[in-house]
Amino acid sequence: MNVGLGLPIGDPRTLLDWARRADAGPFSTIGLLDRLVYDNPEPLVTLAALAGATTRIRVQTGVLIAPMRQPALMAKQAATLDRLSGGRLTLGIGLGARRDDYLAAGVELRGRGALLDEIMTVLRRVWSGGPYGVGVGPIGPAPAREGGPEVLFGTFSPAGIQRIARFGDGLLCSAPPAEMTRLFRATEQAWQAAGRDGRPKLVAQVNAALGPDAVIEEARGQLHRYYSGPQFLNAPDDYADSTVRRMLGTRDQIHDALGRARDMGADEVMFYCWSKDVDQVDRFADVMP
Repeated sequence: MNVGLGLPIGDPRTLLDWARRADAGPFSTIGLLDRLVYDNPEPLVTLAALAGATTRIRVQTGVLIAPMRQPALMAKQAATLDRLSGGRLTLGIGLGARRDDYLAAGVELRGRGALLDEIMTVLRRVWSGGPYGVGVGPIGPAPAREGGPEVLFGTFSPAGIQRIARFGDGLLCSAPPAEMTRLFRATEQAWQAAGRDGRPKLVAQVNAALGPDAVIEEARGQLHRYYSGPQFLNAPDDYADSTVRRMLGTRDQIHDALGRARDMGADEVMFYCWSKDVDQVDRFADVMP
């Protein structure tokens, strides 16, 4: 089972150091989340820089809010990053959960699932070398991976699980353990029912931090800030507090999470680190079996 690191968003200046240290360590992937109305770095731009600073580690969006983006440009950006990185891009895609992001992008919240299906049809066609549409030819460059970069969907819904079977390579899941197990099995069942070869990639995403008390407190504060606010869709009032309570902060908790993920059949675990302390890379490396 592979282990990756989700990079902190608190200080973009540290991200090159994070990426180089992770690339030199035992990690499989580095990831960045996507928001529009927030002070995070834009993920495709940032991952392009990180891919250029590394040699082997995969770069992943987790997750890119695809309905906010124009599909022709997104197809070109993703194919370019995949080509420049030598096929190291994993495109984590989802619907997002914030009203203000959609308001800023000028995109309606209603119908965003159907819009994502349309976008994925365009992306797959463009990445396969087909024309963009009627009267519009192909859009290059060709991605390094035939048919386009690896695509994982971040989802909790039955419609999202079916979208994986139609368009994706697997599931990126940040649910609590019991719900994650259910979603993993549902993804496998939908994959088989769709007649797909092989099996879907299953990735568990967990919020975590390792270090002295100051690092843990910084991570908790960043996590609470990120998940707070009235713009969050369909979230209970205590969502930020409960998310912070579930954040892992000890070596034993990290070990337990790795064991649970392995038992659930995960192919990879992404530990999202919310403190900008880059020494966490070495601490997580020391915990890995």
